[in-house]
Amino acid sequence: MRTSRIAAALLTFLAATASAQHPASRPQPTVALGAPASEKIDYRVLTQIHDEGLNRSQVMDIVSWLADVYGPRMAGSPTYQQAADWAARKMTALGFSNVHIEKWPFGKGWQMKKFYAAMTEPQVMPIIGTVRAWTKGTNGPVTADVVQVVITSEADFDRYRGKLAGKIVLTQPAREVKMLEDRVTWRMDEALVKEAETMPIPPARAAGRPTVPPALQNKINQFFVEEKVAVALDRGRNDFVVTAGGPENLSWMTQRPDGGTVFVSGRNTQVPSVTIAVEQYNRMVRILEKHVPVKMEVQIDTQFFDETDKNGMNLLGELPGTDLATEVVILGAHLDTEPGATGATDNAAGCAAMIEALRILKAVGAKPRRTIRVALWDAEESGRLGSKAYVREHLADVATMTLKPEHDKLSAYYNLDNGSGRIRGIWMQYNMAVKPIFQQLIEPLRDLGVTTLAPRGDGSSDYLSFDEAGIPAFQFIQDRLEYMSRTHHSNMDYVDRVQRDDMLQMAVVAASVAYQTAMRDERMPRKPLPAPKGPPTQPPR
Repeated sequence: MRTSRIAAALLTFLAATASAQHPASRPQPTVALGAPASEKIDYRVLTQIHDEGLNRSQVMDIVSWLADVYGPRMAGSPTYQQAADWAARKMTALGFSNVHIEKWPFGKGWQMKKFYAAMTEPQVMPIIGTVRAWTKGTNGPVTADVVQVVITSEADFDRYRGKLAGKIVLTQPAREVKMLEDRVTWRMDEALVKEAETMPIPPARAAGRPTVPPALQNKINQFFVEEKVAVALDRGRNDFVVTAGGPENLSWMTQRPDGGTVFVSGRNTQVPSVTIAVEQYNRMVRILEKHVPVKMEVQIDTQFFDETDKNGMNLLGELPGTDLATEVVILGAHLDTEPGATGATDNAAGCAAMIEALRILKAVGAKPRRTIRVALWDAEESGRLGSKAYVREHLADVATMTLKPEHDKLSAYYNLDNGSGRIRGIWMQYNMAVKPIFQQLIEPLRDLGVTTLAPRGDGSSDYLSFDEAGIPAFQFIQDRLEYMSRTHHSNMDYVDRVQRDDMLQMAVVAASVAYQTAMRDERMPRKPLPAPKGPPTQPPR
């Protein structure tokens, strides 16, 4: 459906609804037909939001700047700072208030400078791959024999001892590459909506995760260092793209106490590491099984940046409220990325939609009762470190559940972090008291396909940092499109995969939900305060 048809249909619907309920001959109340008296729906402003967002959007230009010009945006890197500085200038130019960067301790930064790899014998094969985050460089080009090393138990180490110095190592078995018959493009069809609306968490789908226990993996890492391995290679999780695994697969990194994956001083001893396309990985395994020698040439140039006391950066900007201005509604998305591509769908799309949402409200002259704040988080990919730092500074110490004054002033937090697919509803994060309120808030958005309220939560993103502190925090339900099959943490995450019409819808929905939340007489209902989490555990040594 084209944007012009969406806009025309929706504006007709809203205008008719407003006219039917609010005759021009008398003052126009703002209570929606059938809504509880406390739920006031301002159809005039909502109509303006739809018109501005669908017909004069800037969202795709913002996406392009963040991803094309400033991608990838690794936490702690100069490129991340450039992206944050640009976004701050853009917010200021759009007229946002209180635009500022809040810094917090992160650790040593890292950035890839150059990567090249090719099989050179028995034939030439340029390699599709991506350097693993926080990996060391090779100190120039390395040409070496390729060997396969598969260690699944303590007994396997002796098979390779003294044989790996200077070698390029394939660290896993080959993986079967199946036909693409599973769900590749994910839209919220009837079956997925029904699944989302059930309370139980659906069983996890197999994602090709490694089965090597963490303790054994740590020994393998150290073994490769002691054996002076030149480069370690693994194969991507998905077919036709190079996709890194989840945190349990990030063996080249070290674990932060809070579970994030970042560089820790004095422990960057792992060998240079690269994820390559599974088809190319499998080809080299098959050649080696025929006892034919394989050689590769690899060059990895990376740069580390010295730790500072406060080199993590969250960016914030606001639309001030009126009579309840000290209370806040936050729209959030993470600005940092993985290193494989430009982070267009993960998560320049979410950042751009939230900036655009506030731009829309500013452009239509909205006067929300509460302040609406946009927050772009650093280091979500490292364990939600940026949003956790904000919560720690402003809201609560979750270890002791000691609350700060701002905790009482935050009405709700809304998050975008599932690609560029249109919003279909809201994950309610087991906060069932919000359901009747959300039913009213999404009613004017049904023509945009917003119909679903799901009881449970969804995955892991920055909204959990707020939920853990007892704040009503929600992730929008989105069409995942190609997010899980093609772009998430992959070398294909470019602006070409971002869907324009869906991005316009995302921004309009975010603006509408934030505005209506900010206009309520009361804050959003809260769940019981969580129990203290206690001090974090220390990472393995």
